[in-house]
Amino acid sequence: MNYRMIFYNIGRFLLVESALLMIPAVMSLINNDGAFMAFVITIAALTLTGFVAAVKKPQNNNIYAKDGYVIVSMTWILMSLFGALPFVISGYIPSFTDAFFETVSGFTTTGSTILRDIEIIPKSLLFWRSFTHWIGGMGILVFVIAVMPKTESTSMHIMKAEVPGPTVGKLVSKLRASARILYGIYCVMTILQIIMLVIGGMPLFDSVVNSFATAGTGGFGILNNSIEGYNSLYSEMVIAVFMLLFGINFNLYYMMIIRHGKQALKSEELHWYLGIVTASVLIIAIALMTTDYTAGESFRYAFFQVASIITTTGFSTANFDLWPVICKIVLVLLMFVGACAGSTGGGIKVSRLILLIKGGRRDIRKAINPRSVETVKLDRVSVNEQIVRSVSVFFGMYMIVIAASALLLAIDGHDIVTTITAVIACVGNIGPGLAEVGPAGNFADFSVFSKLVLCFDMLAGRLELIPMLMLFSPYAWSRKYS
Repeated sequence: MNYRMIFYNIGRFLLVESALLMIPAVMSLINNDGAFMAFVITIAALTLTGFVAAVKKPQNNNIYAKDGYVIVSMTWILMSLFGALPFVISGYIPSFTDAFFETVSGFTTTGSTILRDIEIIPKSLLFWRSFTHWIGGMGILVFVIAVMPKTESTSMHIMKAEVPGPTVGKLVSKLRASARILYGIYCVMTILQIIMLVIGGMPLFDSVVNSFATAGTGGFGILNNSIEGYNSLYSEMVIAVFMLLFGINFNLYYMMIIRHGKQALKSEELHWYLGIVTASVLIIAIALMTTDYTAGESFRYAFFQVASIITTTGFSTANFDLWPVICKIVLVLLMFVGACAGSTGGGIKVSRLILLIKGGRRDIRKAINPRSVETVKLDRVSVNEQIVRSVSVFFGMYMIVIAASALLLAIDGHDIVTTITAVIACVGNIGPGLAEVGPAGNFADFSVFSKLVLCFDMLAGRLELIPMLMLFSPYAWSRKYS
């Protein structure tokens, strides 16, 4: 393992975070909200640490696969640790564990919160809180690849460890150009949503932070009752549509840009994604119509909440914990499914679900006829058997992490629905769960130990398990293997 190169890269990423913190620092200075020095101290600490780690570039520039995983996992942990400092130093979240939880939730685009009263937080801190969603949505390391020159092999190992989905590839021949294309699309879509929300009458600041949360599919709101507080059908529909758009594989947008729209629209994963959304909306809307909701209200709330949960954004316009059981079951299932691969959403991903179903169907056919030759296809192309196997392994590991985390959280003594959905919400980077951690609740009542377990779950879910689990493997830290 190339430790010097690992420290060098982590240092560069921390310097980027210090630069990004200057934006809310300037906001705090202009508004005189009392948080300015908290940002200054954090920026100074990040700059010093980053400079010490990156002051001298190592002679050996090689980064091996496991080095890339370690760089990604350690960078996300350190960024969250430093990113929590403004909340602690300013005194608005005095507990470092709580501030760390909130920041991890932000960077991982989870949206789970320990705050009981969000509206007392200064705008500069609220901006930083939502900005972490936007940074983490596409990936801070992908951003650095886009703006800083690096070798293709080095960047690829880092990008593989950070970008969600079964496989990671280049949109164009140069990886740096691919990263720029991704962030270009990301920025344009974010700006477009901001404009549309402002047109609908939402204040500019609210439009910006809500768009950050939507783009990163994070879901941090700045009102205590989330998007419901605006009481605007227009804003709800704009946010819901953009949540679904950010949940689509960004490669498809690039294909549309280069005039391969027909090919993009034939994507099997896209068809499944839209089909799951449609079916879920219909089931929940029909169930809601049996209660006190009108037909219009049923479809309004069903569409928004399905879009929010399947994309793992976590915004809410109603307390779905009070909905009929079938509605809650559908939403919990959507928590597992998640958005498309190559999007900013979390969860298992639709493409993995497709491969799991097709792989299972293939195995059943082979059990009936052992001599048959069956292949798993996606978009009419045979999928490499190694990828099919890795998807099965990922699903198994995903469920093991959920089971182990739920067992650890059970020590707190919360009810089973709260415990299990809290874990699912954090591993899937969703935000709200059910019962005590539902849309009307938060994660404040968990113990310090449970919050740290959930922080690990959020990081593991955002980084697709392997980078975080590797930190506990002696093999990963061995110098013998590259």
